Amino acid sequence: MSVNLGIAPCSWGIWFPEDEKQTPWNQCLDEIQQAGYHAIELGPWGYLPNQSERLKEELEKRNIDLVATTLMDDLTSDQNVDKMIQQLDEMAKLQVQFSTAKYVVLIDATYTDLFTGELIRPKELNDKEWNSFIRNINRIKDHAKEKYGLETVYHPHGETHVETEEQIERLLKDTDIQLCFDTGHHVYSGGDPFSFIKKHHDRIGYLHIKNCDAKVKNQKQEKNWSLAEAVKENIFCEPDQGVVDVRAIMEVLKETNFDGWAIVEQDMYPAPLDKPLPIAKRTREYLESVGMINSVSQNV
Repeated sequence: MSVNLGIAPCSWGIWFPEDEKQTPWNQCLDEIQQAGYHAIELGPWGYLPNQSERLKEELEKRNIDLVATTLMDDLTSDQNVDKMIQQLDEMAKLQVQFSTAKYVVLIDATYTDLFTGELIRPKELNDKEWNSFIRNINRIKDHAKEKYGLETVYHPHGETHVETEEQIERLLKDTDIQLCFDTGHHVYSGGDPFSFIKKHHDRIGYLHIKNCDAKVKNQKQEKNWSLAEAVKENIFCEPDQGVVDVRAIMEVLKETNFDGWAIVEQDMYPAPLDKPLPIAKRTREYLESVGMINSVSQNV
């Protein structure tokens, strides 16, 4: 087993390219370094510097590698996917300048409004819509691979069209795409991450490590909170505090000889400026204690 550990800007409350509630990008990078991480995802396009030389300079002086970019939008619309591919082209020009940045994390847009919880798209897709959805995923995956040599990993995500175990298994049946498997979102959507990893380990090429607080999840369901409200109430918690048994996950990763990236994502929005760093430090120390150590002490 070889698990390479990194962290994502969402652990600093970063959801948007620009937002006055968010941690400034230079503080975010400084604190990622202080917390002991040496690898990151790019986060929302435009949050970190998006000129390759500038970004290289900022990451190198902090001893941080870039691992992946993220592409999240409505995958049910052919016209919208045309725009997503244009954004992929723009991001890839930067990404290919980093030898460690091999992945594009692909996520469907939520069918609810993040802040109000209002339904803004159909929750369920009919067969025709599903087939279009799959075709668009393959368009993006094939474009990233053929033009840039990048691997697209699909991220099942709460309140999107691939969230439940049944929907994920349908995606696996209808495509050959690898998953970016998020342990916290899997619980958020009613799944069992331990058994799912054990069953589908050969289709999981990339991990997002987060946990989910069962009490907050119950409150969300009772009070019909939006995703953002649930996040504000700390539905995603530190890895040793929620439903996900991270030690058991590590054991199944060992059993299945996982070889890839595990990216810490403790979604916070908004995040008080003094909140993320202590959490990131404790998280790294805990994950080191359960065996996720490859890139804690050195670059990969």
